[in-house]
Amino acid sequence: MDNSDHQKALEKKALRKALIEQRLQLPDRLQRADLLQRVMRIWLVGRPDIVIGAYWPIKGEFDPLPALHRWKEDGELLDQPQRRRIGLPVVNKEHKTMTFHAWYPGCPMEEDAYGIPKPKDTEVIVPTLLFAPCVGYGPGGYRLGYGGGFYDRMLATLEPKPVTVGLGFASDFVADLEPQAHDMPLDAILNDNGVVWPV
Repeated sequence: MDNSDHQKALEKKALRKALIEQRLQLPDRLQRADLLQRVMRIWLVGRPDIVIGAYWPIKGEFDPLPALHRWKEDGELLDQPQRRRIGLPVVNKEHKTMTFHAWYPGCPMEEDAYGIPKPKDTEVIVPTLLFAPCVGYGPGGYRLGYGGGFYDRMLATLEPKPVTVGLGFASDFVADLEPQAHDMPLDAILNDNGVVWPV
């Protein structure tokens, strides 16, 4: 890592910290979350997916699970031949890999290696659509994550590759976000105002 790369890494770290801090301090976070739940539910109407991967919210992240639970219940009302499923990530710290395990409300949970709740002993499922949390996001559909690289590594191994959708608040937009060589743009980004990518 040369000096300019090191400098960029430090800047990204500082940016992440500032964005997380800003998100935790949002005075209208609950109203924004309600709006984003609505945006998500409308966006999902008519999608063909029956297995969706999401995440357990941490550090003031938007919680996608209520909207997904509604989506799952709507599927049951539609009497579809295949049951809709929701998966949450299970990270293997040693191999730096991520798989998705079935989740449902009230499902037994345990903490993963990072202290984040994950489904306990449920089956592995493969999502065709993946909702990813954004610490920040920028032009071109690029996401700023926590810097672990799990999502990018996992996406590189999934075949077929799921549709990737970032979720964040309008305040998480970073106009001058510079993607790194290994960053993969998201297929869509939703925030509390609607669909921000593709524009």
